[in-house]
Amino acid sequence: MKEISQLTALKDHIFSDASISVVNHNLLQNYAGEDLIIFISLCNTKERAHVVKGKGKTLESAWKNAERNAKLAIADNKIDVIWAKADIVNSVKEIRTKDLNIEVVSNHFRNFLRKGIAFDSNFNFAFLETEVNGNKMITYYTEKQISNMEVDYDSVILNLKNINHYLKFYYDNKGLTAIPDSITLFTTIGFFCDEPGFVYDLYSGELDCSRRAIHTADNKVIEKVIIDASMYLYGLIKPDGQFTYGYFPIFDNEIEGYNIARHTSTIWSLINLYRMTGNDELVPKLNAAINFLLEGNVVYKNDVTAYVVERAAGEIKLGGNGVAVIMLTEYMDVFETDKYVDMVKHLANGILQLQNQYTGEYYHVLNFPDYSPKDEFRVVYYDGEATFALTRAYTFTREQIYLDGAAAAVKNFIEKNYTKHRDHWVAYALNEITKYIPDPRYYEFALRNVKVNLSSIYRRTTTYHTYLELLMTGWQTYKRLIDSGIVIEYLEGFDVKYFAETIYKRAFHMLNGYFYPEVAMYMKSPKKVVNSFFVRHHNFRVRIDDVQHFIGGYYFYTLYFDDIRPYLSDDFFRSINSGS
Repeated sequence: MKEISQLTALKDHIFSDASISVVNHNLLQNYAGEDLIIFISLCNTKERAHVVKGKGKTLESAWKNAERNAKLAIADNKIDVIWAKADIVNSVKEIRTKDLNIEVVSNHFRNFLRKGIAFDSNFNFAFLETEVNGNKMITYYTEKQISNMEVDYDSVILNLKNINHYLKFYYDNKGLTAIPDSITLFTTIGFFCDEPGFVYDLYSGELDCSRRAIHTADNKVIEKVIIDASMYLYGLIKPDGQFTYGYFPIFDNEIEGYNIARHTSTIWSLINLYRMTGNDELVPKLNAAINFLLEGNVVYKNDVTAYVVERAAGEIKLGGNGVAVIMLTEYMDVFETDKYVDMVKHLANGILQLQNQYTGEYYHVLNFPDYSPKDEFRVVYYDGEATFALTRAYTFTREQIYLDGAAAAVKNFIEKNYTKHRDHWVAYALNEITKYIPDPRYYEFALRNVKVNLSSIYRRTTTYHTYLELLMTGWQTYKRLIDSGIVIEYLEGFDVKYFAETIYKRAFHMLNGYFYPEVAMYMKSPKKVVNSFFVRHHNFRVRIDDVQHFIGGYYFYTLYFDDIRPYLSDDFFRSINSGS
C-alpha cells in the first residue's frame, strides 16, 4: 500500500547509519525530556495534513508508537497519503504563556515564531510550528505596533478559538477549555517524503525551519523552482485570459479584486517560461492573457496616445503603461516579432504625456474617463517602471524621443538620490539605458544603488522578493561596465565579493518563501498553492505579482550564477547552506 511505503521510506531514512548518528547526537546535545516524541504528518495534497504523534523511551519505541497511530489515522480517516513528514522533538523550553509576547516581538514579523507549542508537559495538546502558523493559532502584533512599542506584555496572544476550531474540525476533539498559564516551546528535526518516495532532510534553524535542506542553491536547483512556479502561474490563467488573482491559503480564501498592472507584469514571467522551455503549448494561454489586457483594458486618448486603465478604480496609472510596454517588448524579443510595436509606441506616448520634459518627473495617476489629474504621486515604483519602459520603447522603435525621456528621468533619479528607495525598477532602468548611453554618471549611480543597500538586503529576515531583482539587474550593469573598459572612480571602493555573497544569501533565503510540499501540506488546500511563492508575514499570501517577482530575480540569477560562483568561498557556502 502507498501509505505503508511512505512511512517505510521515512523510517528507513531516519534509521539509516547516516541519519541515526546525526539524530542521536542532536538529541544528546539538546534534549533532556523523559520521553522522546515523534510527530508524523500525513497529507493527500487536497486537505490539510493530519498529524499524529508517538512517545517512547527510545527513538525506536517512539517511532513504533507514532507509526502505529499514523496507520490508525490512515484507516480511520481514509487518507490517501501522497506526502508524509516526520518531526523528532529535539529541544523544549517551558515559559509563562504571557512571555510568548517576548518571543513574538523578538522575531518582529507575523508568522515568524518558528517553534512548536505544547499546552501540557505530556504533549497531549501539542502542535508543530507549521500547524501553529498554518492555523493562525497566534494573534501576532503588526510591525507598526512593535515599532511603536504598543505591545501588551501581559496579554495572552494564543487564539483559543482558532486552536479549538482546528482540534474540533480536523480531529473531532473538544479542545482546550482555557489557555494554560505556562506552555512549552519546542523545536524538531524533520524529514519529508514526497510522492515518488524520496526523503529529504529538513532544516531546523529559525529562518529556514521546516523546509528541505539543499547542498547548493545553484542554477540547476533554482531552474526547477522557476519552471514549477511559472507553471503554477500558467495554471491560474482562465479561458478568457484573466488570472485567478491569488489566495490567503491558511483558510483557503481567494483574494478579491484585480489589478491590471499586476496581471500585466505576471505575463512577463510566462514569457520567460517560454524562453526557458520553448514549449509551444504555452502560447495560446499566454496570448489569451495578453489579449485580456489589450482588448479590455487599454484606452486611447487620441490616435497616438494610449493608456492602461484600471476600470474598477476608474484610474489611469503611470505604472500600468510602464509594465505593459516592458511586457510587450519582452514578448516581441522572445518571439522575434514586431506585432506590438505600434501599441508600444502609443503606450510610451502616454508615459511621455505624464512626464515633465524639463525636470524628468512624472505625474502618477489620472481619473478615467475624463483624463483629469488625480494623484501627482502614488508609489515610487512607477518612476522606475516608466523609465525602463521608455528605454525599451527606444530599443524597438529607435525613436529618440523615448530615450530622451528616459535620460531626463534618470537625471532626476540622480539628483534626488533614488538609491534610498531600494527600488528594483530603478535598477532595471539604469541597466537598460546604459546599453545606449554609457555615461559614467549612470554607471556610478547604478552601482551606488547596489552598494548603499547591500548591508540591509544581506540582513533582511523576510523573503522580500524584489531585492534579488535589484541585485541581479545591478550585477548585469556591473558586468557591462567591466566589459566596456569604462573607468569610474566609484569602482575603487566597490566590494564585488560582498555583492556576490549578498546575491547568493538572498537567493538561498528566498527559498523560505517557496511553497515546497512540506510547507504547503499544512495549509487548508495544499494543492492550490504548492510550487508557488508566498509572503509569510502577510499570512502566507500567494498573489500573482508576488510569484512573478520571485521568478524575475531567480531567472536572472540562473543566467549569471556561474559569474557569481568564483567570488564565493567554500567556508561561505558551508555557513549559508547549513541553514540558519
